[in-house]
Amino acid sequence: MSGRELVVLGTASQVPTRSRNHNGYVLLWDGLGLLFDPGEGTQRQFSHAGLAVSRIDHVCVTHAHGDHCLGLPGVLQRRALDELQTPLTVHFPQAATDTIVRLRHATPFEDTAPVKLRAVDDLVPTTVDLGGLVLRSAALEHGEPAVGWRVDEPDGWRMLPERLEELGLPRALRGDLMRDGEIKLDGRAVRREDVAEPRPGQSMAFVMDTRDCDGARSLAHEVDLLVIEATFLEDQRALAEQVGHLTAAQAARIGAECGARRVVLTHFSQRYPDLRGHLDEARTAAPELDVVVATDLDRIPVPPRR
Repeated sequence: MSGRELVVLGTASQVPTRSRNHNGYVLLWDGLGLLFDPGEGTQRQFSHAGLAVSRIDHVCVTHAHGDHCLGLPGVLQRRALDELQTPLTVHFPQAATDTIVRLRHATPFEDTAPVKLRAVDDLVPTTVDLGGLVLRSAALEHGEPAVGWRVDEPDGWRMLPERLEELGLPRALRGDLMRDGEIKLDGRAVRREDVAEPRPGQSMAFVMDTRDCDGARSLAHEVDLLVIEATFLEDQRALAEQVGHLTAAQAARIGAECGARRVVLTHFSQRYPDLRGHLDEARTAAPELDVVVATDLDRIPVPPRR
């Protein structure tokens, strides 16, 4: 199992089908777990996916429509039932505050761990440090105020064993060098770049329920893994624009034009029992794109570092 992967809990849009649960996406990133847009049935899908709710440290909600948040009460209450002690933060747009507060206390139960509610500005990009990762938001264009999310790992350094050995740098000093950038060894200066090379951070973006807009493209810019809605096909382009959604071709073009390395299409209208048309449209719109048409319970790895 990859240490960094997306677990797809549901791929339906407004109406679930026999093969597609409502939304739900878990990003497992080393020891951190983020749950995006938990729709109805999310708690059950955790069981089908072989995941424990204890894996979740943060929940990120894009907007207040039910297919993106009605599973939140079950997740919170399951954490209490399992007597979890670790805190959880729920991130959501300011306009969804009343909805999230109601869902937080939808039925009586006793918390066993703190649950922090964090509202972000619906229009102004925000950033928060998750401890080794940075969570960003940007406004999307939908009928309901909505934001998309992006997770970024800061750039770092990769130590080069052969250079470490050449310079005879003791293991006890290597952490100091990586942290401080320079140390003294036998009276001479050793710089970090003498024994290491830059290591680009990895990233994931989550773009749901939106027209093509600046916010969607800023989130998707050169991301390693882009999870993006593709509710309709091009023959419904006018409807998609009217209700604030994307077609498969539009989603693929956003991914390709923004330099995303792997694009996961999801959030499919119930009118499409067969999703081969979504894959065909995406490949026609962006032939070189690494595109995945998600199905429920897929596990999709974050691409290896560049």
